[in-house]
Amino acid sequence: MSTTPSIAADALRRAGVRDVLADGTNRAAYSTDASLYRLMPTAVVRPHDRDEVLATLSVCRELGLPVVARGAGTSCAGNAISSGVVLDFSRHMNTLLSLDAEAGIAVVQPGIVHAALQRQALAAGWRYGPDPSSHTRCTIGGMIGNNACGSRALGYGKTSNNLLALESALADGTVLRTSVGALRSAVSASAPVLGELDALVGSSLALIRQEFGRFGRQVSGYAMQELLPENGFDVTRFLSGSEATLAIATEATVRLVKEPGRRVLIVLGYADIYDAGDAAAGLLPFAPIAVEGMDRRIVDVLAARRGPAAVPPLPRGDGWLFVELAGEDDGELQRQAELVVAQGSCLDSMIVTDPVVSASLWRVREDGAGLSGRSPRDLPAHAGWEDAAVPPAELGPYLREFDDLLVEHDLSGLPYGHFGDGCLHIRIDFPLAAPGGTSRFGDFLDASAELVAKYGGSLSGEHGDGRARSGLLPHMYSPQAIELFARVKQIFDPDGLLNPGVLVDPDAPTEHLRIPAARKPAVPLALRYPHDGGDFAQAVHRCTGVGKCRADNSGTHGVMCPSYLATGEEKDSTRGRARVLQEMLNGELVSGWDAPEVHDALDLCLSCKGCLSDCPTGIDMASYKSEVLHQTYKGKRRPASHYSLGRLPQWVRLSRKTSRLASTLSGVGDRFAFAKKLAGVDPRRSIPRLAPRTFRAWCRDNGVPLFDAANVEPGQVVLLVDTFTDYFAPDTGAAAVRVLRAAGAQPVIIERDGCCGLTLISTGQLDEAKETLGSSIDELDLAAAQGLSIVGLEPSCTAVYRSDAHELIGGEASDRVAGAVLTLAEFLSSLPDWRAPDLSGRAIIAQPHCHHHAVMTWSPDAQLLKAAGADVRRLSGCCGLAGNFGVEQGHYEVSVKIAEQQLLPALEASPDAVLLADGFSCRTQADDLADRKGLHLAQILDQAL
Repeated sequence: MSTTPSIAADALRRAGVRDVLADGTNRAAYSTDASLYRLMPTAVVRPHDRDEVLATLSVCRELGLPVVARGAGTSCAGNAISSGVVLDFSRHMNTLLSLDAEAGIAVVQPGIVHAALQRQALAAGWRYGPDPSSHTRCTIGGMIGNNACGSRALGYGKTSNNLLALESALADGTVLRTSVGALRSAVSASAPVLGELDALVGSSLALIRQEFGRFGRQVSGYAMQELLPENGFDVTRFLSGSEATLAIATEATVRLVKEPGRRVLIVLGYADIYDAGDAAAGLLPFAPIAVEGMDRRIVDVLAARRGPAAVPPLPRGDGWLFVELAGEDDGELQRQAELVVAQGSCLDSMIVTDPVVSASLWRVREDGAGLSGRSPRDLPAHAGWEDAAVPPAELGPYLREFDDLLVEHDLSGLPYGHFGDGCLHIRIDFPLAAPGGTSRFGDFLDASAELVAKYGGSLSGEHGDGRARSGLLPHMYSPQAIELFARVKQIFDPDGLLNPGVLVDPDAPTEHLRIPAARKPAVPLALRYPHDGGDFAQAVHRCTGVGKCRADNSGTHGVMCPSYLATGEEKDSTRGRARVLQEMLNGELVSGWDAPEVHDALDLCLSCKGCLSDCPTGIDMASYKSEVLHQTYKGKRRPASHYSLGRLPQWVRLSRKTSRLASTLSGVGDRFAFAKKLAGVDPRRSIPRLAPRTFRAWCRDNGVPLFDAANVEPGQVVLLVDTFTDYFAPDTGAAAVRVLRAAGAQPVIIERDGCCGLTLISTGQLDEAKETLGSSIDELDLAAAQGLSIVGLEPSCTAVYRSDAHELIGGEASDRVAGAVLTLAEFLSSLPDWRAPDLSGRAIIAQPHCHHHAVMTWSPDAQLLKAAGADVRRLSGCCGLAGNFGVEQGHYEVSVKIAEQQLLPALEASPDAVLLADGFSCRTQADDLADRKGLHLAQILDQAL
């Protein structure tokens, strides 16, 4: 009889394991990692300590359940999924246990995030060398499992090169402790399993010396070369890269290195990426710490998706090498840089010593790589063959043949990589959802593996083999080497408990694929999903699982994902939600739009749209949530908050028509908790008071004319009158009028008291939203069609016209309005003669609205304030209120916890600073939780004028 999730969970809890997840939501969230593969776990365990790891292994042995170790789940090869128990170390076992600042040694638990270790190491004058692109969320344990590297592996080596000691648990419960540099005889005698391993190596020396350790990035398979006598029978480094198939790391001692005093970046331009590949190996004698390559494809995609300004000037050419040198002497570095240029055989070059310029150039490489989840043909691009490596001297010829292979199979992707190591990264637009797509995928993998083997390369250069490449190892290794892997596995894990299907007796790379298992919804969709061909399944499978939504984005001006940062729960990350929606389409565990698992996962989604801009693949969870709510409640009774908060603009307009009813209702709401509960509002929330006079009334009294399509005058600009500005914050609108007039513009307003439908959209009342928004677009299009700009003041409403309208309505009128709608900063910055007023010495804490950041970008505002001389501290993350989210019952604690991430500490630290918050929600949150009044940009400029 198979073990059910409830049986497994009960057994684990009886064994003393405290944090066990066996509900459908979490099992769905953990069903895949950053790969193409999917296995539904029986349970998820988040161990607090080694004893709980051992208890989990004991229960799994008893129940016959496989076990896999997982860090941040950023594995591109399917290393971190299982049909049994997933051990998630990132939740509790995530601590720096000690740091020796004199010796440069750190002892860590496996779940510590790379960036967290790095922060503490840098504070002590050291750094942890390997730096994978996922460093903001990947864990050290995960890096050990895959033997991860990063762009500066030439300088700092792989994870194994920086590993000094390891404590790990074997499948039978043995705790193994190994260290680098120990005598072979002592290591062999320390545990029976190591004595058997030593004997096996002794009988296979010629095989190991011939097939293993041929070049630095030969990561595929087990690192047998580390066990050779000449390498000291180094079991510690051998276990790095074994993908938790032999042992599970519970503690690691790592080597730290000194941060170099100086760095210089040399960018070399070539005719194409192949010439760049040819040149890379010739630069290695200069001891660079990085030699990274990319070509025009990444630059073009970055410019198309982020704008031309995202690409700083590059040397002439269509392929580039980024070469970084490090040292202590500026003169010597400059001399070495000039030698690199001379040796590089390039068309053009630039030597960069300014760290700001250098960072902007590195960002091209980093951002372009992040965008690789969409191919140059704007199709979904997938992992599966993204990590091969060849000896660096063979890279150029390999690149030429690999590109030919892509053309032969009618595929495309954005190639880039660690060219100094011979490692190529690329995500490819495999047609996995198309008929025959799985077979085409398998055919390409076989052909690619043969090509890599032809050049003496490795199927994996740093991500491990996992489910993507383990089945291809016979292309690379002899039958004798494959048998050697099996014998190693038999020694360590004779019952096949640890990560079965990987490396030894592997599943085929075409098994357990998640995308072909997805079904398209059978019901008509309310949203258009124009970027995904109208396909909701393709939209949710945009999530490739790279896990950027799990990162601490403080200091990066990112927003995603506020609920995850508050709860630390995978199901509350953008990725976790996408996984649950993918399982809904699969239908095996999660069934239907109204499935409890779906609503559990989406409950704490703030609809902030941070993922739209911050997720490398452009997931738009706010839209997906609207669709789910629409499909779930269409024709049915809705939650109370959908009627009260979701239809707030209608209630406000109605109450205005009934005179004092509005202020009476808001007063009752503040005094009586039960009234708020009836409306679905948390009793601890204050109810914003309606202004005594609307903004429209102020306009009538202050000569702001109505727009007349038959009488358009020069200098006219339409001021968008949203519900919040009109009824709650008319002072903001009045300030904007004065600022626009001072700038030489003539503000006008639309006669009809329209609405963008935002609150209807966020609560999934999409039929009503379409009607409401459609009417407003028709009115605004009269102005847009005549070339008038439309200035929005409330960022969330402005964003609806710029983004949501395209998803909900589309058409020429919608496109014209989207092109005409601007933020105040965008409009002022477009005026050639306008100059910002003097804000010198003005201390400002800026809380950009999430929709402003995600849809319009806050860059024009930042540039305006900089030009004005203001001293601005821009906050990352969300304020936590996010429209109706933080007001609804059940969300208060999370809303406050999100505010505690950035907003509240900043306000406490700077009591005299001005809070700049264009969003009504952001101002309300600050007022509610910190008794601080926020100002709109219009008000700050108005005061300065």
